[in-house]
Order: sequence, then C-alpha cells, then structure tokens
Amino acid sequence: MSLRPLSPRARRLGAAALAALAAVTLAGCASASAAPVPTAGSLATLDPSKKVTITFESYNLANAGIWSNTITTLLDEFHQAHPNITVNAQPTDSTSTAGSVQKELLAGKAPDVAQLVFSELDFAATTLGANNLTTLVGKAGLDQEFGGQYPYNARAKGLADWKGATYGIPYVFSTPVLWINESMFQQAGLDPKTVDLSTWDAVKAAGQKITAATGKPSVSVTCVVTGGNWCMQGLFRSNGAQVLSDDRTKIGFGSDAAVSTVQTFRDMFGAGVLANQDSTGMYEAFAKGQTAIHVNTSALQGAFMAGAKAGNWTLSARRLPAFGTKPVVPTNSGSFLAMFSKDPAKQAASWELMKWMTSPQAYEAISTKIGYLPLRDAMTKQGGPLYDWTEQNPLVKPNLAQLNELQPWVSYPGNSYAQVDQVLATAVENSVFYGGDVKKTMTDAATRAQGLIK
Repeated sequence: MSLRPLSPRARRLGAAALAALAAVTLAGCASASAAPVPTAGSLATLDPSKKVTITFESYNLANAGIWSNTITTLLDEFHQAHPNITVNAQPTDSTSTAGSVQKELLAGKAPDVAQLVFSELDFAATTLGANNLTTLVGKAGLDQEFGGQYPYNARAKGLADWKGATYGIPYVFSTPVLWINESMFQQAGLDPKTVDLSTWDAVKAAGQKITAATGKPSVSVTCVVTGGNWCMQGLFRSNGAQVLSDDRTKIGFGSDAAVSTVQTFRDMFGAGVLANQDSTGMYEAFAKGQTAIHVNTSALQGAFMAGAKAGNWTLSARRLPAFGTKPVVPTNSGSFLAMFSKDPAKQAASWELMKWMTSPQAYEAISTKIGYLPLRDAMTKQGGPLYDWTEQNPLVKPNLAQLNELQPWVSYPGNSYAQVDQVLATAVENSVFYGGDVKKTMTDAATRAQGLIK
C-alpha cells in the first residue's frame, strides 16, 4: 500500500462534490417546520390482507460479508412476520447516501425507506423530502417506538430530530474507539494492559516506542483523512473547538482550538508515528496486524476480531484519548432511517419495517454480528438479552461507556453541506500529511466553508 494514495481520495471527493452540486436541483421541494406535536398522526392502518411492496435502500447492503448478511437475514425475518409486505432491498449506489436517494427521486423511483448518514440530516429534512414522522406517526407512535421494555438511550433517540420534529429513526452507529494490537505492544516491551493511552501525548509516546521496534508508523487515525469527519468533529470538541456554532451560522474549524487539534496529529506524523494512508488502507493494515493503534468505528469490530484470529494476535479496545485534562467528547458515526413514501399503504408498510429494523431483536443481531452499538442499551444490563454477550465481549464496553457522553455528528446547513465536508477533509489532510501551514490552511478552509453555508 502506497503511503500517498491520493487517487482514491480524489475520487471520493469528486463524488461528494457532484452530489452537492446536484442538490441544487431539488432545492425548495420540502421544508422543515416546528409544528405542534400531534398525539395521533395521519399514518394509515395497513390492511393485512393486501399485498404491499416497498423499497429499502441501505449502505450496509453495499458491504459484503457480515454487514450485508446481517441486514439480509433481518429482512427475511421481517417478511416471515409480515407476509403481506415485500421489501425490495437495494444497496446505496454512490459515496453519498443522500446523493443516491436524490438521483432516484429525480428519476421518479425514490426508495420508501433509506439509510442516511447524520451529516445529511439538514438536507434530508429541508430539501430531500424526508417525511416528518412527528406529523405522520404522531407522538404516541414515536413514544411507543422509542420506549418499550428496552427503550432507546436518551442521547440517541433525538439524533434525527430537526427543529422540533422527528425526520428519522436513529439506526446504526458507534463512537470512535481506540483499537489496540496487544501483541505489537508486547513485542516492543510494553504491557498493553497497563500502558497509559488516556491522552494523545501518551498515545504518541507509546507509538514512538513501537515504531522504534518495528521501523514503521505504528498509529493510524481515520479521523484525519477523507471519510473521517464524523470523528474529527469529536476530536475538535474534545479540544474545545466546534465545526459549527450553536446557532448554525458560523464555521468554527479555523479557530485556535481547532488549529491546535490538527497540529497534534501533524506533530505525530512528523515524529514518524502516524501512518499516511487512506481510511481503507488504515483499516486493512490494522486488520492484518501491521499497525499497533488504530482509531475507527466499532462497526469494524467483527472484521478486526476475524483479522486477529487469522493473524494470531490479540485485539483489545480503549476509549478515545483526551487532549491533556480536557474531557473527551465523542461524536457518533452512522445513520438514521428516513421515510420517503407518499402512498398511504406504503407509508404504513415502511413504518412497520422501520420499527422492525430498530427493534430489540434487530439490535441483538446488529450488535453481536457487526459491532454497532445497541441503541437500546438497557439490553446490555443484567437480565437483558445482550448482558451475557457484553460480559463475554469486553471490546464493546468502551463504546457503550462513550454512548452516555455522546454529542451529535453535526450536519451543515444548506445544499453545499457535502462541499463543506470536502473542504474540511482536504484541509486536515494537507495540514497533517502534506506540509501545509496548519493555521493558514485551516483558517483559509473555514473562510471558504463559511461562504458555502450562507
């Protein structure tokens, strides 16, 4: 793997830019509102004697192996429980989940239910035409969905709310986890059970010792490359910075605190500790046992467990490191389920599917097989269906602990949200890996991004 794989990054950035430019076509077709919350919504009652066919689009279906297999199994079980509903499942066909839905909307064949990432929430609610579930399902229906024997975690359930209304059901996500190859620590003379990795300075120090023993970079952080903006937001917040002001009017990643955050990783790269690879290269290298410390989503837990078993090395996990004594503020990766059906029968069928895919039964499969957080985290408590699994799988515990400290992945306002992400990713990469003056690069990027959200 080349240490400067710029072409894959450029392809993804280009796709994001095209999706952002295409967004203008649909501008104004829907608008969010903060209407009073109805107790009972307008959702039709589904006649069990009538056949209904709906389309479900998911980016998990585009990932072979445990991801697509798990979702396909859940859909098969849904059909067994709802024989009158046929679900045509299709993978997302572009790097932008909203861009994929948008393309289908323009072609007149929008999916009934789609898995979208949280950075697309503003666009989904204001422009893409996602149904307002507060109006459609009503307060009673939403309370029932988020409640039950194993209710949604309080920090998770409102992540797809927009201006007082619910536009999606939080579905699968994780917090950023510090993955560790314990065997590489031991080979470098470090005890992986006791070594301090609580701060980024401590990570750098441990990385330097391992790099000295192996002769190659020992740390990889997907937050600082294209595709990692979701966790880069958490790094900024953990160091006192924001990517967007609370009133959503001012870009913040040019601040002194943001510059200091990026400088931390520039210094780590300069010390020869941080690997310069794209996100896929980082994940694959860690799975193959070539990197000692890796920051990424817990959704890769299953893949890393398989890699550790195949390579005969020991995998463990820690919480995200801190910047000195400042509190860690993890942000979530992942997605929500949005409904685009306009036909009453399809809306009713779509709501049944959304409830099924976020049920305790679904999270039992999604968490144990893939590694995503069970958003109904009471399932992991004593007596719950995931208690024994959690006790036997300590890898999930740092992720669960961070769920209660979670701050949302911020979506940028306007139709150029993807371009803002592109500007930020390019600035961080250039600052960390390619010699750009960190302060100038980040402040210039913030100025460009500010013009995109006006």
